[in-house]
Amino acid sequence: MSGAVLVAVAAAIGSFLQGWDNATIAGSILYIKKEFNLETQPTMEGLIVAMSLVGAVLITTCSGAIADWLGRRPLLITSSVLYFVSGLVMLWSPNIYVLLLARLLNGFGVGLAVALVPIYISETAPPEIRGLLNTLPQFTGCVGMFFSYCMVFGMSLMSSPTWRLMLGVLSIPSILYFILTTFYLPESPRWLVSKGRMLDAKRVLQRLRGQEDVSGEMALLVEGLGVGGETSVEEYIVGPADELVEDQEPSAQKDQIRLFNPEQGHSLVARPVTGQSVLGIASRQGSTFAHMPLMDPVVALFGSVYETLPDAGSKGSMLFPHLGSMFSVAGNQTKNEDWDEENLAIEGDDYASEAAAEESDDNLQSPLISRQTTSLEKDMVPPPSHGSIFSMMQGNDGEPIGSAGIGGGWQLAWKWTERESDNEKKEGGFKRIYLHESGAQGIQRGSLVSLAGGDVPAGGEFVRAAALVSQPALYSKDLMDQHPIGPAMIHPSQVSGKGPSWRDLFEPGVQHALIVGVGIQILQQFSGINGVMYYTPQILEQAGVGVLLSNLGISSASASLLISAITNFLMLPSIAVAMRLMDISGRRSLLLGTIPILIIALIVLVIGSLVTMGTVAKAAISTVCVVLYFCSFVMGFGPIPNILCSEIFPTRIRGICIAICALVFWIGDIIVTYTLPVMLSSIGLAGVFGIYAIVCVISWIFVFLKVPETKGMPLEVISEFFALGAKQAAAAANN
Repeated sequence: MSGAVLVAVAAAIGSFLQGWDNATIAGSILYIKKEFNLETQPTMEGLIVAMSLVGAVLITTCSGAIADWLGRRPLLITSSVLYFVSGLVMLWSPNIYVLLLARLLNGFGVGLAVALVPIYISETAPPEIRGLLNTLPQFTGCVGMFFSYCMVFGMSLMSSPTWRLMLGVLSIPSILYFILTTFYLPESPRWLVSKGRMLDAKRVLQRLRGQEDVSGEMALLVEGLGVGGETSVEEYIVGPADELVEDQEPSAQKDQIRLFNPEQGHSLVARPVTGQSVLGIASRQGSTFAHMPLMDPVVALFGSVYETLPDAGSKGSMLFPHLGSMFSVAGNQTKNEDWDEENLAIEGDDYASEAAAEESDDNLQSPLISRQTTSLEKDMVPPPSHGSIFSMMQGNDGEPIGSAGIGGGWQLAWKWTERESDNEKKEGGFKRIYLHESGAQGIQRGSLVSLAGGDVPAGGEFVRAAALVSQPALYSKDLMDQHPIGPAMIHPSQVSGKGPSWRDLFEPGVQHALIVGVGIQILQQFSGINGVMYYTPQILEQAGVGVLLSNLGISSASASLLISAITNFLMLPSIAVAMRLMDISGRRSLLLGTIPILIIALIVLVIGSLVTMGTVAKAAISTVCVVLYFCSFVMGFGPIPNILCSEIFPTRIRGICIAICALVFWIGDIIVTYTLPVMLSSIGLAGVFGIYAIVCVISWIFVFLKVPETKGMPLEVISEFFALGAKQAAAAANN
């Protein structure tokens, strides 16, 4: 996974530059006020700081659609250029108006980085470490703030500090960011698949994963092209094929999914559990979430997975380490001249490549779909294929083999189902199935037994698997009407050609995800973090921290900058702990555990501001509480909203949805930042921190009721869960 890690580190430099800018403007505003006589103009002071946020809002309104159109990488390159140019303009700034223009350009760069870095990392990272890698922007942002505060503190000790140099230094690290985004970062493989560039996507995945065989994940990415659809939960019993098929009626065998584990030399079969509720996994586990009033069904669905297998997100499946599904080529391939025209040449009705042998990727030229062979289809002659999935997946003995592991202990499989129609003709259809081991329970000939270890059960033992069942992205009902017997699959190019659509935002699952994403972004901003961060030096100066360092001969302004640098340094180990726990404890658990600490720190700050005490004691309490607030924030409420928003939306409209969430983020940031100086002068520190504490209480309630746990899940599975949860919520509302 080193490839994915290095790419994430390089992308996170954009957040380093954002943190650098945040700290620099927080320190330099002390000197900008003096030069332009802004002590009596808090509105202009707030505008200088907030102009960067205005730029971020303006660019965010269109960044999502552009990212879905041009890709993630070009906008990251644009962000690095904007950082560089804005730094040069701030270094020159002859008056306050040029400074405002420079801050606007800077905001454009910040807005692109904040919106796209989490998307890029989520789309390139493996599910097992996606949370860790997506916490990197928070870590690098904090590192940037620390170095910037150290720089500004050093300059403040000069006889005549210059704020222009403080702000202009931003251009230097932006050069490194430009080089990395231009010459090192690949395009997101999910975006490449969404544009039909399958060969490019495969090469990027091979680089990111460090392995040749990425067929399972490629198939998953194709499935991610769909938006909406009917999703249900089913249960399967998985066990050795020779044990599970004994004493079965022939009619029951058609509902089975045959799974293969070639490394172990034997095959497994997944058989649906009959007589179970479609919500069997949640109800059978008796999840406490499912019985709480006001609890979102999505939270219950996600929670039921992790209640049964707590470490699934970090260690993967115990049962299916190399499980595969049966692959075969689907018929009714639809020719599309625009599909991957850079890499493929289409000959007749087939999808053969004229590329060199070492560059060919014939298995990706046919629809990436698998189906279970039925008795009817055995008599059908498969269409001609030149090195397609069908021939690739055949072993020496003719038995299909392969792997469809998609990360986080999940497996991707497909099944062909048949039913008798009114005119006694057999009709069929595809089902896409995401399988996941649903707990450490086994079945042995009618009795429940405990599985002692993580090995594949032997000797007649089976385990239960939860399955998310829905329609594949490449399935076409129109084709099914034309050909009632046989597959009804379209070519991936027809799906990718649709592109993002605003209509997709009204899909119930997408709307449900938007409520979570927008809600948590609003609450994060109004918990006050960016306002406190921008004005940390002034807040600490007003709290009297200068007294702590007065014996060293350091001015009050320099003392507040030094305290800010120390605060950011102490935040680094806190973020490191969060990175370790993000894929173990999970996002939801970290939020529920750290928000109460924010509340306590804010309440103590309120009390410290209202109660009369010694100057040194007041300064010490204020400093400790601000440090505690920051350290707790960066462990949970800081990185997790962006992580969640980059995970919960379908691939085809992820850019648009992220732009909506980012727009809410920046509007909230502007309101908090612009009003904080006025609030400090009107209601004081006690009133400001009291309001923030109330918002944090509301945030905890919102997280508990609405925010699900997404650790370790492939992005496409998360979207399916939201679609299913939205359906349950609608059913509950109707009842």
